[in-house]
Amino acid sequence: MNTVAALTTLNFLLADVRDGLGPYLAIFLQGQGWSAIDIGYVLTIGGLAGMIATTPMGAFVDATRRKRVVTLVAAIAVTAACLAILYFPSFPVVAISQALTGVVGAVIPPAIAAMTLGIVGPKEFSHQIGRNEAANHSGNVVAAVACAGFSYLVGIQAVFFVMIAMAVGSIAATLAIRESAIDHDVARGLDKGAGDNGASGFSVLLKTPALLIFGLILMLFHFGNAPMLPLVGQRIEALGLGNAVFWTSVAIIVAQAVMVPMALFAARIAERYGYAPLLLAALVALPVRGIVAASVTDAWIAIPVQMLDGVGAGILSVVTPALVARILRGTGRFNVGLGAVMTVQGIGASLSTTAAGYLVQDGRAWLSALGVETGFTGYGVAFLGHGAVALVALAVFLATMRLMPLEPESGHVRGGAASGPGAPTPATA
Repeated sequence: MNTVAALTTLNFLLADVRDGLGPYLAIFLQGQGWSAIDIGYVLTIGGLAGMIATTPMGAFVDATRRKRVVTLVAAIAVTAACLAILYFPSFPVVAISQALTGVVGAVIPPAIAAMTLGIVGPKEFSHQIGRNEAANHSGNVVAAVACAGFSYLVGIQAVFFVMIAMAVGSIAATLAIRESAIDHDVARGLDKGAGDNGASGFSVLLKTPALLIFGLILMLFHFGNAPMLPLVGQRIEALGLGNAVFWTSVAIIVAQAVMVPMALFAARIAERYGYAPLLLAALVALPVRGIVAASVTDAWIAIPVQMLDGVGAGILSVVTPALVARILRGTGRFNVGLGAVMTVQGIGASLSTTAAGYLVQDGRAWLSALGVETGFTGYGVAFLGHGAVALVALAVFLATMRLMPLEPESGHVRGGAASGPGAPTPATA
């Protein structure tokens, strides 16, 4: 297996590992008798831990030349934390495990992005990121199908068994990546051979308006987006609408199946038309998703809700690392910059889960106190509230898009000829 193929395979296998239990955690805890607020608390703890760790982990990935080892250790630690939740589902154990998952999980995305940039170079980066994300979403589809099928045999425990199997596979794929194929200068956003002396100071992150604006947009998007699928699963479980594990798995399959072509499509659109139409599409899809989720309470509504997630999240999975790499090209701070952006979006995602818990429990009462009567359940109020946040993100983007380097990517060589890490680096827009 060549290095690029191993990298793509790694993204496939890490799909079910790097995010821990994901939306299944809420279902598992709901089945253990946890309240919506307590579930929101532990999800917030994990999100905040990841948020705090992400920027330092990005700086660590920039500095280290053992990116493969970092990826291996992180995957093993996330899996161990999830097993602790399975066998000891008390609040302290779950909270600590979520914090550990957040911290070590924070290193996986920048490590993968760094290895990708160091292997294929800046000109091929957005194209390979599209392939990485398509593989990642395909892995999520396979994992969700396995979870859905095995959940009928062994219950929610199937999620843990599937994760262990994919974690073992990810170790093999990581070892198949040749260390010598990674240019560690290029991997951090420098020109080939520039060395550490070519890196800008960390202050470049605060002096780059495009990076700050993009981080704010992502924070607002993820505040609206993060609780949607867990809320769908919790509503199914709480209202007795069906097998929450099955429907959550179906929803994940649908979303990830949409994300596979969306990731490849986003890379192609970036090459031809730039990033503006991609960001517009992602930001418009989220409020529509909130309206759809709030309007119908039947379990099957998880399918169209997650199809819309496939559009928005599928696009941003490609745009986020590619646009950060473009914004910080030549600074040597790509991974810490990506970590900073992920930290900011993590603030939105982690706070949103607690906000969602309060909206579910008290949202209708708050509206009544304001003289607004609604026929929506507490879950419906939460869906609408979080969907509306994306409209704020859209307004910010439209007001500031002239400050961002959104022009088309032109580096991908059609016909498969990779530019490689040593190719000339375009000037930063």
